[in-house]
Amino acid sequence: MLKTLKDFDVTGKRVLVRCDFNVPLDEKGNVLDDFRIKKTLPTIQYLIDNKAKIILMSHLGEPDGKVVPELTLDKVAEKLAEYLNFSIEKEDDCVGLEVEEQSNKLAPGKILLLENLRFHKEETENNPDFAKRLSFLGDIYVNDAFSVCHRDQASITGVPKILPHCQGLLLEKEIEVLDKVMKNPAKPMVTIVGGKKVETKSKFINNISEVSDYVIVSGLIAKEVAEQKIKFKYPEKIIAPTGQLDALDINDESVKNFQEKIMQAKTVLWNGPFGKFEDEKYAAGTLAIANAIINSGAYSVVGGGETVEFLNKKGMIDNFSHVSTGGGAMLSYLAGDKLPGLESLK
Repeated sequence: MLKTLKDFDVTGKRVLVRCDFNVPLDEKGNVLDDFRIKKTLPTIQYLIDNKAKIILMSHLGEPDGKVVPELTLDKVAEKLAEYLNFSIEKEDDCVGLEVEEQSNKLAPGKILLLENLRFHKEETENNPDFAKRLSFLGDIYVNDAFSVCHRDQASITGVPKILPHCQGLLLEKEIEVLDKVMKNPAKPMVTIVGGKKVETKSKFINNISEVSDYVIVSGLIAKEVAEQKIKFKYPEKIIAPTGQLDALDINDESVKNFQEKIMQAKTVLWNGPFGKFEDEKYAAGTLAIANAIINSGAYSVVGGGETVEFLNKKGMIDNFSHVSTGGGAMLSYLAGDKLPGLESLK
């Protein structure tokens, strides 16, 4: 069992929280989609209410160990301040004597946001000395970033080797939901796997077909399966679009077939859009799948950056039972892989 926030007395303690504020930005650095920021608010609010000294850390984008002005967390700090109705102190770095001084001076119930972890290449290299320098900033470490738990990096697996540690409220919820889907789903269960890159999804498809009644896959995945001669354990459960597999959208016959299966479901798990959804002309298939899931009344779990982005854009996100912050992490977890970020909390 992983420890939870409630297992610790956080009052007056410096709590170092690994969040995932890796949000899409426009060219001016404005936040385009703040879904991940909103999802971590309950953990932050809990720490405020319990008078912890709150130190938040995250990465943003791929700065490759260099300071990239467009990838600072300034706009994230603004969003947090707006949602929490609370002033946020923002640092210009995430390690060093000045940052340590600020973390020591922080008053209970106050928030300090560190600068982008990936401005230091030591973060992605999982450098033990960098993890140690981060650990100087907290008394307790909290991982609330499910979406990066499949990464073996300093702020995810290095720091919990040094500090007492637990999962945040968001991480706890993510695991609870995915375990329910894997171990005890209401049946029939339909899994929908869109996008492409079958090599990253074949283990997941195999594992999830143990519990799913049907696994609907996109044309591109079906095409890759055929080309690479991939064999699944339960091929009879796999349903692909009819007609041209690399079409830009799914045809009416496929939509109807998918809708029939989805409408019978009591549990639906969905990761990845269908077709070239970002172009409005080819979004009909993905939209039809989203509507079918909502209309089925099934317990619905959705994950993956593109899928979440699509649902947000269409204003449909609140119609799903659980929207995961993790794409790759969700697939890895449901494929039965051990996630380094979770292993390090044991």
